[in-house]
Amino acid sequence: MASKGFFNAFDDIWMLDGMRTPLVDYCGALGHISPTDLGIKAARAALERAAVPAAHINSVLTGNMAPGDFEQFMLPRHIGLYAGVPQDVPALMAQRICGTGFELFRQAGEQIESSCADVTLVVGTESMTRNPIAAFEHRTGFKLGAPVGFKDYMWEALNDSAAGINMIQTAENLAKQYGITREEVDAFASSSFAKAVAAQQSGFHAGEIVPVVSENFALEGYATRAIKLQGKSSEVALDTHARISPVEVLAKLRSVYPGGVQTGGNSAALVDAAAAVVVASGGYVRAEGKKPLARVVAAAVVGVPPEIMGIGPAPAIRLLLERAGLTLDQIGRFEINEAQGAQTLSVGRELGLDLSKLNVNGGAIALGHPLACTGVRLTLTLAREMQRSHVRYGVSSACIGGGQGIALLLENPLTV
Repeated sequence: MASKGFFNAFDDIWMLDGMRTPLVDYCGALGHISPTDLGIKAARAALERAAVPAAHINSVLTGNMAPGDFEQFMLPRHIGLYAGVPQDVPALMAQRICGTGFELFRQAGEQIESSCADVTLVVGTESMTRNPIAAFEHRTGFKLGAPVGFKDYMWEALNDSAAGINMIQTAENLAKQYGITREEVDAFASSSFAKAVAAQQSGFHAGEIVPVVSENFALEGYATRAIKLQGKSSEVALDTHARISPVEVLAKLRSVYPGGVQTGGNSAALVDAAAAVVVASGGYVRAEGKKPLARVVAAAVVGVPPEIMGIGPAPAIRLLLERAGLTLDQIGRFEINEAQGAQTLSVGRELGLDLSKLNVNGGAIALGHPLACTGVRLTLTLAREMQRSHVRYGVSSACIGGGQGIALLLENPLTV
């Protein structure tokens, strides 16, 4: 596929550090928590981990797709304020569906390079559980005998009305195009689960997780916000969806469509979570004596046909590497969002990707895909894995509903 789209190269932009909440199954312990409060929790933890005073932040960049309450309009502002960022610092919310978290890095780079900011707080947060049951037709009242019209926001949002197709069907289209079988998809999913469990047991994932407890977020002169866990949990510190899932077990699940390859077991899990990082200029890094996790080298965004939206990472990664002057074999690690198993395998086939470099600590099939949080989480995980495995370059990427792809290029400062 042609590598068309747009590209940003960044000269001196750095990810200092970050943290995330656990990725917790839909309707689980985080199910009644506002995405605003999940974002505040991650933001506070990221600032602490990066050892950056909130007073040093001069731009707050957030992402959240589905409203988790009636306060979504204020989400960027509230995350910044309750994280301790000064009142005179502006806040923004971006929306690029599953690419939102990656887009936040791109915008952070643009803001810093244009001297609008020096240190940015980047936060992606999503409550899949709190996606509303919504109606859009009733502002003018209810007519006698007319359909009431309330629908599941999340379920309806998975449908692309332009192409008359939902996201699972786009993966099925790719499976047919690339000759991917149900057995291959189940094997890929089983591997994702196994890698996630291994990373959890080794303590790798714990290195980026801030445990969530019931607590209050106070802000002098303003209402106190709060997190309250559901059920009997007093603390949530682990991702909850990861489990050993043998191929034989996955093979017993019914496909979403007769004769198809996608099931509930080899598609991304529904989870609630937030992730945050601090992105800063090289000047700030040097002045403060920081040891950053990674350099943010470049970003690329492309458009693809809506009916095969899942192939988006392939041309995005091609454009990213072509313009950065790198080849695929120079990339030591890839984090590509596992929206669906067939979708990720299709990207691998299109690129000729060495799958041993892909999602080595498990992907969204095993861990979950909390939309706007995903890009921040994947990129944070990638940066940490690059340092652990001593590779110089890494790429994080995702497909985007409606037909787009986005990719980021990171460099490990310990290898330069």
